[in-house]
Amino acid sequence: MSARTDTSSAAKPVSQIGRNVTLLSVSTLTIMSGATISASLPGIAARFADMPNVELLSRLVLTLPALFIAAFAPVAGLIIDRYGRKPMLIATLVLFALAGCSGLFAGSLPGLLIGRAVLGIAVGGIMTTGTALVGDFFAGPARDRYMGLQQAFVGIGGAIFLTGGGFLAEIHWRAPFLIYALAFLLLPTALIFIREPVRAAPAQAATPQAGLGSRGGLLLTVLLIGAVFNMICFYMIPTQLPFFLKSIGLDAPSLAGMAIGLGQLVGIGASLVFARFRQALGVMGVFGLAFGSLGLAFVFLSFATDYAGILFGMAVSGIGMGTIMPNFAGAAMMIAPPQLRGRISGLLVASIFTGQFLSPILSQPVIGSAGYAATYGMAGMAMLVVAFASLAVRLGPRIAVRAEGGRS
Repeated sequence: MSARTDTSSAAKPVSQIGRNVTLLSVSTLTIMSGATISASLPGIAARFADMPNVELLSRLVLTLPALFIAAFAPVAGLIIDRYGRKPMLIATLVLFALAGCSGLFAGSLPGLLIGRAVLGIAVGGIMTTGTALVGDFFAGPARDRYMGLQQAFVGIGGAIFLTGGGFLAEIHWRAPFLIYALAFLLLPTALIFIREPVRAAPAQAATPQAGLGSRGGLLLTVLLIGAVFNMICFYMIPTQLPFFLKSIGLDAPSLAGMAIGLGQLVGIGASLVFARFRQALGVMGVFGLAFGSLGLAFVFLSFATDYAGILFGMAVSGIGMGTIMPNFAGAAMMIAPPQLRGRISGLLVASIFTGQFLSPILSQPVIGSAGYAATYGMAGMAMLVVAFASLAVRLGPRIAVRAEGGRS
């Protein structure tokens, strides 16, 4: 029996349940790569206020891991396609815990940034391996259901870790770094329950595009560009929202954590019905829904003048939070042939975190000249344009058929 076919059994064995729970738990770590310490950013900026360009550098504490994730994820994809998934997962889980906790002891801003860079390497390996394993173990509607459940676990982790990070930041800005030690708890289950999957064919030396054909390569390119764009816009929430709240007189770090956590909670509900959305709307229809909700949320944030307005915008954003990432991952696995799953997973992870890294670099100058509200508004309008374009692609064939029928 292949590793893929065991998902169809009515009574799942303990080993399979343990495997699935372990993979779902590992997926919660990805939200911790940066956003867990979002509420600590003002405290970090104050602690290292004597550093030149501290406003930008303090935000890089949140997003620097993304640069190293983007750099290492394609390498991780190549390694796991050639040598297997489990060794990479175990090694990067250990590295994740050690590098994440380094923020508890770093005595300088450069030292803090070095620890975050190593954390990025670990997350690149974890996410690439996790996405490839989902492609190995699940197919079709079962994969859609798992992707939705996985995003729900990410949302649960986000609600707990982000809200908890906000409260811990009120104790001390270093306290949220303790959360990274939770990765040590997953090591025993990963060692016991994760098995090397049976792959359909040995990995080839060809590039992903060479194995996809021209149409598949074009679809993959559009998907990767969309992932970069999404994260440039979306990551304005954890990187800029604490400062936006402060600018309207809401200084408590816990308020940012609770607002982001609310979006994650709404996202849990949306992700649990992702498979239904996917079946009813198709890939492009879900992209239209997700980008549309995120775009509206950003427009609402641009008009918010109090905490109630912020919470409303974040609640609306949860629909996009819960659907857009499983849709990206599911679409990538639809495109990927078995022998290239690791590399395509790595490219997708690299695109996502390239967008995260670029987000403060691109948004900070705009905020400096136009302000927080206008910047959120512009990003929201851009996402709404992408939403309408996605829906146009989804509805285009139907409109063409109706028009043709009207002329006949």
